[in-house]
Amino acid sequence: MRIFRHDDCLAHVTPPGHPEQVDRLRAIERKLQGIEVERTDCPMGHEDDILRCHPQTYIDRLRRAVPSQGWTQVDGDTFLSPGSWNAAMRAVGGITAAVDHVIERGDRAFVAARPPGHHAERETAMGFCLFGTAAIGAMRALEVHGLTRVAVLDFDVHHGNGTQDLLWDEPRIRFVSSHQMPLYPGSGYPSERGAHGQITNLPLRSGSAGAEMRAAWQPVLDDLARWEPELVMVSAGFDAHRDDPLAGLNWRTEDFAWITRAICDLAEKTSGGRVVSTLEGGYDLDALADSVAAHVNELNGSAK
Repeated sequence: MRIFRHDDCLAHVTPPGHPEQVDRLRAIERKLQGIEVERTDCPMGHEDDILRCHPQTYIDRLRRAVPSQGWTQVDGDTFLSPGSWNAAMRAVGGITAAVDHVIERGDRAFVAARPPGHHAERETAMGFCLFGTAAIGAMRALEVHGLTRVAVLDFDVHHGNGTQDLLWDEPRIRFVSSHQMPLYPGSGYPSERGAHGQITNLPLRSGSAGAEMRAAWQPVLDDLARWEPELVMVSAGFDAHRDDPLAGLNWRTEDFAWITRAICDLAEKTSGGRVVSTLEGGYDLDALADSVAAHVNELNGSAK
């Protein structure tokens, strides 16, 4: 099991009071110090990988928007600071390096980087996200490593609208998102199935807890096992925790351990145990750190 991280991701500074803050990574790193895993710095990402999901015009527009000081607002709740470009490129480099490592080594990996990615649509930064990192990693698995079936599983409390947009026409990838509904960004209905019926949305009612989550995910994971993905990728958001301030689900830390263990079981059956996970949401620092530790412990315990 290997963790990919980089100090550049601490240089993406959001305005005071913004929930997607630098201290998220600091809280995670403090909590993970006692877990014995390999740690690797995220390399700088390459535009060739981004271009599989986002057009050059969008990349150039985002780069030009990065300020020399202060902040630039690119969406109602998405900001750029002077260090945001390097942070975003480290997040891209982290996910692509993690995919390479896991495919080549049959290992597991967690990318502890920010900004997050699952709300970034093809030409739109939104929801704290700039580039669709999970989708970028999945497309690298297909186009560089020659895989033909990749699963991208998202348990963030908010719908992964960006990942869905980026993968809408891609029949080699099955995307599954569980999320509170109604909630930002307002998408993620079961009727949203993708161009090839390869997308599954699992809306969860406000106030629901781990039992409802497990009942929604287990049959989907059983179905995925029959499809036999060669790599399992995870958009790991921890804002479904009952202590999180941005949503209204009531998951506990052990629920994140359960969904991680279930995903690892799927990977053991179909992909030689290969799992790549990347950090998405989670905004109560204590709940985030505890839940990430549970997630990483499960990934590490199942690693070869």
